[in-house]
Amino acid sequence: MSGGGLGAGFSYQKFVHVALEQTRIRTALVPHPSQEKFKFIKTNEGNTVVNALSFSAPKIRLLRSLTIEQKNSVQVLDFAAFSEPEYDLPIFCANAFTSPARSIVVLDLNPLYDTTEHEDYREKYYRNLMPLVHKHSELLPWGGKITSESLRFFSPIVIWTILEPTEANHQVLYSAFMDYYKAWLELMDEAVQETSIEKIDRNREAQHKYLTWRAEKDPGYPLLKKLIGECAAKDLVRGFLFEGVDSLGTKSFLEYFPEYAQEDGTVNKKRSMIGKSFESRPWDAHGQFVGDAGDG
Repeated sequence: MSGGGLGAGFSYQKFVHVALEQTRIRTALVPHPSQEKFKFIKTNEGNTVVNALSFSAPKIRLLRSLTIEQKNSVQVLDFAAFSEPEYDLPIFCANAFTSPARSIVVLDLNPLYDTTEHEDYREKYYRNLMPLVHKHSELLPWGGKITSESLRFFSPIVIWTILEPTEANHQVLYSAFMDYYKAWLELMDEAVQETSIEKIDRNREAQHKYLTWRAEKDPGYPLLKKLIGECAAKDLVRGFLFEGVDSLGTKSFLEYFPEYAQEDGTVNKKRSMIGKSFESRPWDAHGQFVGDAGDG
């Protein structure tokens, strides 16, 4: 039975609640300025509840959560944590979209710096976390073909999976979510503040580049547009989900990613289909990227 109890029994509220509890054990959370603005989100559909929460803390620039619950239909979780630019911490990222047919999940500590180009960054943050993916990838296997574009901000420990939406799988996902988030909190605890202005500026730009990419490419945008309208959806993406995209830097999407430029100066939306796709996990057990072997 693929969708048994979905809607009534499934909720991502527990994920959010326990994650915030775990965070408060380690640091002092205060409401982020975006919290007030997005406290009440009205939807066009009466059976849909959208909850938005955002906080900051001494080392955390933005910790935010968005859940969408449609009775007996769709459940969405979008949970992320961004450090202050004085730290080069990975970005915690949990995205789950559950319908009666399936759950599509991405769970990761997105690298601030490319782990193939920056081996020192991979060693610093991912070497000791590889057991996490080994622990969970059997029950949360690679979700099949994915484009190289989608891999752009994935780390060697990413879980990208497609599941049957059963209660058992929901528990498996909860366990992985908590393991990954606790790992991020430990990194946050241990993080030492950077004093070099040059490095802080580099971290800020790296985070702005990430936010710029995510704000342009957010896969949840069509659903948000349907639920709250185009104007409100754009506002939510730029002012809440990826808050900082308009304040941490001034570069545009095409300045960071010029390969997406069309002749008329607009962003090529179809380019995402170009390039190699990966049917299996493209990192080895040590976190080395091995997926570029062969033709694209």
